[in-house]
Amino acid sequence: MKKVIGIILAVLVVAGLVSFMIYKAQSGYTSVLTGKVVRQDLATVVSGTGQIKPKTYVNLGAMMMGRVTHFYVKEGERVKKGDVVATIENVQQQAAVDAQTATIDAAKTDINSYIAAEKTAEANVDHAKADLEQKDLDYKRAQGLYKDGIMAKQDFDAKKAAYDLDVASLAQTVAALNQAKAQTDSARGHMQTQVATQRANEDMLSRTFATAPFDGIVTNEPIRQGETVVEGIQNAEGSTLMTLADMSIITAEVKVDETDIVNIQMGQPADVTVDALPGRVYKGHVTLVGDQAILRSTGVATSQSTTGTEEAKDFKVVITLDNPDDSLRPGLSTTAKITTAHKQTVLTLPIQALTNSVPQTLDANGKAPVAAADPAPGAKPPAPVQGVFEMKTVNGKLRAVFVPVTTGITGATDIEVLSGLNEGQEIVIGPFKTLRGLKSGALLKRDTVKPTPGTPAT
Repeated sequence: MKKVIGIILAVLVVAGLVSFMIYKAQSGYTSVLTGKVVRQDLATVVSGTGQIKPKTYVNLGAMMMGRVTHFYVKEGERVKKGDVVATIENVQQQAAVDAQTATIDAAKTDINSYIAAEKTAEANVDHAKADLEQKDLDYKRAQGLYKDGIMAKQDFDAKKAAYDLDVASLAQTVAALNQAKAQTDSARGHMQTQVATQRANEDMLSRTFATAPFDGIVTNEPIRQGETVVEGIQNAEGSTLMTLADMSIITAEVKVDETDIVNIQMGQPADVTVDALPGRVYKGHVTLVGDQAILRSTGVATSQSTTGTEEAKDFKVVITLDNPDDSLRPGLSTTAKITTAHKQTVLTLPIQALTNSVPQTLDANGKAPVAAADPAPGAKPPAPVQGVFEMKTVNGKLRAVFVPVTTGITGATDIEVLSGLNEGQEIVIGPFKTLRGLKSGALLKRDTVKPTPGTPAT
């Protein structure tokens, strides 16, 4: 038994010595996570949430006060341009049209009778002209005979009287013809008045029929058949029959944070997903970038807000879908990812590797920074710059070396390297707390335990 206890004690001593030696060997080392500078395609993406909206939609309002007698379409149904979608009671309007139609028919009959009288008057004029020509010949013959003394004065006077009578008769028939023409013109004038009145009556009747102004889909019917509607301003309660949307051009209207709006421009590509249609991605492009900030809490534009409270703001961005389908409906919640920049095969590093530090020069062994000269009185200390800590082997040991880096576009997890690093260089990427306090020259060791995906390194 004593022998066993002795063996156990010996093992414990050996284990303790090994642990002590390992601890001594690793003292002064900082455990870090590392990554590589690589080349890859990089895209900057800005996200926004909103809803599906048609580019063109209209609230079809009532143009006449009355009771809705019939709805010919239901919410969700498609309509064609010119289709009658609803009717309002129109007994009075229809009666006015029918009465005016009868008046116009009577006026047409009157015009026809005046035209017939006009033709009769024209015939009378022709007859009077023929009689006058005959009487003119008799009168001229009588003048010759009377001058030669062959005709008695009594007979000559009779010929002259007959001629004068036919002249007067012709004048009378011409006056009658002019009167008939005037009556016809007057009747036509009254007819035009009746037709104009009929157009007004027909317009009033047409206002009781609601027709679709374009091909589209019924997205809302705020009232029911049998309810009374009133003529009024758009969107007023009781004045809107239904909302029609032109679904041939569909947009996603989303809100983008104010910090990202400066990067969004017209024509940029976007991927749009709809919450109700998982797995589908609709391609589109930016067609409108709002210039008015919208308060996130109220949705009111800042130019219309009367409060001076500082709060988060968004901007409206409209994305037109390139290939929409029939499954999309107005109002569906959507998320848009707008690509504001894209580069191929660029040098990149993980964003989490970036930190701010003061560049320092290490000694020949890389053990400690070279002491800088004392700054002049009143001089500002050197300002920290953006960079990364490179893993560098110095005399067989890994040390941290701060390298200033200039960067370009930013992706979801990586950022473009413009200068300062080369492909394949190993850099420190975490943990965050360690990276924040790391100094040039620090001894490093690679941490073999990787953080769980989705869990930030601490």
